[in-house]
Amino acid sequence: MPQPRILIVEDSRTIRKMLTKQLDEIDARVTEAVDGKEGLEKAKDKNFDLIISDVDMPKMNGFDLCKKLKSDPDTRSVPVIILSTNDREEHVEEGFRVGASAYVTKAKAGEELIARIKDVLTRSAFSRNRLILVVDDSKLVRKSVRKGLSQAGFNVVCADNGQKAMHLLEEHLPDLILSDINMPIMDGEAFCRAVRAREDLQEVPFVVMSTESDRRVMREMLAHGASAFMVKPFHIEQLVITAEKLLSDHFQLLLKERQRLDTERNMLLDTIASLVQALEARDHYTRGHSEEVARIATGMGRVMGFSPQDLERLEIAARLHDIGKIGIRDEILLKPGRLTDEEYDIIKGHPVQGADILSPIPSMAPIIPAVLHHHERMDGKGYPHGLKGSNIHLWARMIAVGDVYHALTSQRPYRAPMPMGQVFEIIEEGKGGHLCPDCVEAFFLFMDQCRDLPPQTNRKAMPSTAATNA
Repeated sequence: MPQPRILIVEDSRTIRKMLTKQLDEIDARVTEAVDGKEGLEKAKDKNFDLIISDVDMPKMNGFDLCKKLKSDPDTRSVPVIILSTNDREEHVEEGFRVGASAYVTKAKAGEELIARIKDVLTRSAFSRNRLILVVDDSKLVRKSVRKGLSQAGFNVVCADNGQKAMHLLEEHLPDLILSDINMPIMDGEAFCRAVRAREDLQEVPFVVMSTESDRRVMREMLAHGASAFMVKPFHIEQLVITAEKLLSDHFQLLLKERQRLDTERNMLLDTIASLVQALEARDHYTRGHSEEVARIATGMGRVMGFSPQDLERLEIAARLHDIGKIGIRDEILLKPGRLTDEEYDIIKGHPVQGADILSPIPSMAPIIPAVLHHHERMDGKGYPHGLKGSNIHLWARMIAVGDVYHALTSQRPYRAPMPMGQVFEIIEEGKGGHLCPDCVEAFFLFMDQCRDLPPQTNRKAMPSTAATNA
């Protein structure tokens, strides 16, 4: 948690000092005010994460301070904790009525306050970046709901019918939708169906707001994807609690799903590393080949402006591009001399075998085309399917460039590594025939960056520079 900025509004100097010392536990940055009036001025002047206020103070009491804070758009989202000597039920209820997020008695502050502060700060941070779409044809309801949710720290956008709400959804992706049922043009039922029909909105919690007489319709909407319903008239605090609960539950589900996917991904990457090591351990001449091709391909991807997600997938594809060779017999895979036509046909089967190995794993689906087609050629003379030009997956075309580069620069049983200048010439000459011209350009731009040369370095000068560095 970042260092919280907390305003203490308390007329007792002793209690202010005690609270300041107590807040050292959470490394808070504390500002003090001696009464409600000064507290209001400081709250408007600075941006606080939390305000802790006494009730009985000169000039302005804590309840009036809280009401003024919650009525001002600049301060309404700042949570307030009431700290009072009075523990009467009606006093506590008044604290929540004026907008406090928590009420703690001074007698229990030592054991309860820090826990309440942490809880309120967590909920406030969670709400602050959440967007709620409110859809209701009643201007009064929209105004009331917007005010209550804004005071709780939510961002709010409104529409007066489902059709306008659908237009808003083209610009805003809300975290929660609150919708009335009976509205003109597009009612809540049709709106709910339209929302659930959009793939990007299927998981967004949808809350129905309507009167007691609409219970049957509300239950039907629950069956069609609504998450909850609230019967009008309802208390705004009840709505805020419902919104926080739904968003919290939804967030936790997403968090657990992300953790599950991260765990699966890490296990998968460990398995991939083991498979690649098992493959390359059979032939010390190709050891490190997959890692080097992955380095080249992802470097090209960064030059081409790939997203982090696509860079990660490209790296996995490049690391696995030769995984099909794991099924080829050693006497063929490791043969030092020229392969027979039959043996070469077996080698040429490794892209298909690689795709077959990966196809049972759903998360591998996006990378299979790159593994399957990394030996296709731009002129259509490659294998296994003889694809041409842009019909070859871009990642496969990128891996092909890295594959050629590392093959030419590595020690092989039948030849020594080629001079870097000759390697660059072969890759340049391969444009349009074997290799994708755009990918070759990205390769040279990446190599420029690796050598700290200006991006427009003359291509003919590169071989001699590279040979010097080799």
